[in-house]
Parts: sequence; structure tokens; C-alpha cells
Amino acid sequence: MNQYLVVGIVFLVVIALLATNKKLVETLKNIYKIEELRKRVIYTIGLLLVYRLGSFVVIPGINPNALGEGSAYASQLEGNGLLGLLNVFSGGAFGNAAILALGVMPYITASIIIQLMGMMIPYFQKMQKEGESGRRKMNQWTRFLTIGVLLLQGPAYIANLYHQVPTAFVYGNSFGFVCYATTILIAGTMFIMWLGEKITDKGIGNGISLIIMIGIVARLPHALLAEVNARIQTATGSAIMLIFELVLLFLVFMATIALVQAVRKVPVQYAKRIVGNKQYGGVRQYIPLKMNAANVMPIIFAQALMFIPALFANVAPGFAAAFSTMTGFWYNFTLAVLVIVFTYFYTAIIINPQMMADDMKRNGGFIPGVKPGKQTVNYIDTIMTRITLPGSVFLAVVAILPALAMKFLGIQQAFAYFYGGTSLLIMVGVVLDTLKQIESYLLMRHYDGLMKTGRIQGRH
Repeated sequence: MNQYLVVGIVFLVVIALLATNKKLVETLKNIYKIEELRKRVIYTIGLLLVYRLGSFVVIPGINPNALGEGSAYASQLEGNGLLGLLNVFSGGAFGNAAILALGVMPYITASIIIQLMGMMIPYFQKMQKEGESGRRKMNQWTRFLTIGVLLLQGPAYIANLYHQVPTAFVYGNSFGFVCYATTILIAGTMFIMWLGEKITDKGIGNGISLIIMIGIVARLPHALLAEVNARIQTATGSAIMLIFELVLLFLVFMATIALVQAVRKVPVQYAKRIVGNKQYGGVRQYIPLKMNAANVMPIIFAQALMFIPALFANVAPGFAAAFSTMTGFWYNFTLAVLVIVFTYFYTAIIINPQMMADDMKRNGGFIPGVKPGKQTVNYIDTIMTRITLPGSVFLAVVAILPALAMKFLGIQQAFAYFYGGTSLLIMVGVVLDTLKQIESYLLMRHYDGLMKTGRIQGRH
């Protein structure tokens, strides 16, 4: 059976299942009825289409025919885990040598650096406490640092491209061309940042996150097509194995959603206060402590460190070789341990039990059975330590799932990226946040939520 036909049948089945869902059809009608939401959705889709078109506009002076399948550059993207991941995040623009090749990863890198500086440098700590004005200053510093990162990554990208396929350079690789191409790459990334800000302001929100997710999802049809071709058109392939892979992928998505949504609710009782003729407080509320409060950051940090051994390839080739393949034991064992360590580290940074206890005490709140002050701090810290352990282990499993899928199931690398790691967590997290944004508009207009039971589970 032709692989295109198989992929077409899969998508038709998905569309048919969605079309027969009366709740979904009714929700889409409600979205269209709300003028503001309709305009925001159309505006967001339009800007995302502009982003996707930019992923196919090749840098002037580069021959795109020399970068196709079978070239040394294409082989490098398939064999190098980091470059392959960057190509997935950019929606293929990295492999196309497009004007948007570097995507938003320089901005993400700059954001992480600024966030770490906010924990160590008093000047940035002060800005974090200044509210909206401080946030604007931090964003400005992030933009400046993004340009600095691009000034390093742009020439490195051009140098690697020339090393792999020198015939792709129509006018050679002179200093002038490097400056010219780097300027285009910087402008491309800054344009993506502008698109993300516009989607956040005038669209449905989460602009940068949506752009990353669209870049990842855009690679899914190509990856699925390659997997179908490997399973059906080869002598060792099997249609049953393909179905098993799709079912397994669905189960992985469900488990990841459970990980992202899982919370431990800590009850908080507020004392009664009588002001005039009105009574305030006296109600019980909950503090939702997420099992995976660190989200995708531990995997990003861990994967960044996993490429350090490659720097010692000339000094200690044996040591570097042990960490050179994504499916190797030591690579995945070290990655899992780093993810667990970074999960605790990042959770300790973003969750401050002392601040939570002080806020509760200031507002007349207390945890039933726990004294305010030091005991409340210890109680919250103990809960976070306990729920972070299973969360970190689960996150470590998610991080190494692509390698397990390639090694034990023989799944193609491009398709294996959707079984775990940053790609899976970003997709699930962004989709849930986007659904939450749309749901808030529906509930404000007194329409039902997106689910049959009303609101999305875990969003109450």
C-alpha cells in the first residue's frame, strides 16, 4: 500500500472521529459566535501561517537543492541528536537553511540565562520585584542578550553548513557573506519574537510557546510518513507494528497529560473577619502544588550538559564516544540522573515555602493542624519533596523515551522525538494552556467548556 495513502487514511479517520463528536462541533460553533474570540483565533492562525511560510524561504546565496536528502548535511541532522532536535523545534527551517533557521532557541537560551542571573545578581533580583516595569526591563535585557547569542550562533551555523555542503554556497563563504547571512538570521529570529508578542497581545496568548509547538507539529506528517514507509514498504516492516506504535504514542500522550496536570491540593483555612455588616474569610481554599512544577526546564538543562563530553573528543575519545549516541546506556543513564537532579533544583528555585507561609499569615490563613510560621514552611517543604520524587522520575522516563523507542522498537529518529523529551512536554503543555485560554472566553460568555463535564480537568 502506498505510504501516502496510509497517512491519508489515518488523518481521515481522525477527522471523522472529531466530526462525529457533537460536543466539539458545538464548541466550534460557540467559538465562531463570540466575535472577539473569533478574531483572535483567525489572527493567530494568520501569523502562524506567516511563520510557516518563512521556514521555506532560503537564505539568498544558498542553493537549496544541495541540502536535500542524501546530502552530508541531511545525514548530519539525522545522526546528531542536538542538531536534529533544533531542526524539529524550527519546523524544518534549520535543515532548509531558511531565513528563520535559528528559530526561537536563541531567545529561549537568553531567557534561561536572564532567569539564572535573577537568582544570583542583586540588580536583576531587584528588577524582578518591581512588578510590570521590572518585567519590561527584564524583557529588554533578554532581547539584547538574544542578539548576543545570535552573533555567536549565526556564524557557527554558516560555518557548519559550509563544512558539510560547500557546493551549496553560490557565491562562496567569504567574510562578507558570513556577515550578510548572520544579519539575515538575526533579523529572522527577531521577526519570530515579534510574531510571538503579537500573538500574545492580539491573539489567543502564549505566542512564543505556540510558535515552538507549531514548528514541532509541522514535522509530524513528514516523520509519520517516513515511519509508515519504514514499516510497510520494507521487507522487515509490519502494519501491526505501526498500529502498535500509534497506540503506544496515544498512551504516552495520556500519561504526559496526567503528569502535567497532577497537583497536590493543600487545604488552607482563612479566619473570619467582620467589617461593617459583612463577613470576610471563614472559607477553606486550596494551594495547588504541581507534581511537575519545573515543567520542561530540567530536560533542557540536562540535554545542554549532555553535549559537553563531545568537547573532549580529541583529549579523551573513549569518554566522548560513550556519550556520543542517543541510544547508548551511559548517555541515557546520565541524562535521567541529571533530569532528576535538575527537577529538584529548579523546583526549589521557583517554589518558595517561606514566601507562601508569610502570605498565608499576612492574609489570616493557616493550614489546619499546622502552626503558622516555621512549621508551615516545613510542612509545605516536606510535601514538595515527596511529590517531586515521582514527578522527577516520571520526567526522567519521558526524557529517555525517544531513545528507548529507537533502540527497542526500531522507530525512526524523526518520529521517536514525539514519544518524549522536550517535544512531547512542549506540545502537551502548550495545547493545554491554549485550551484554557479558549475555555476562559467561552465560560465568560456563559457557554459550556471544552469538555463534556464542563471545564478541563485540573483547571478548576
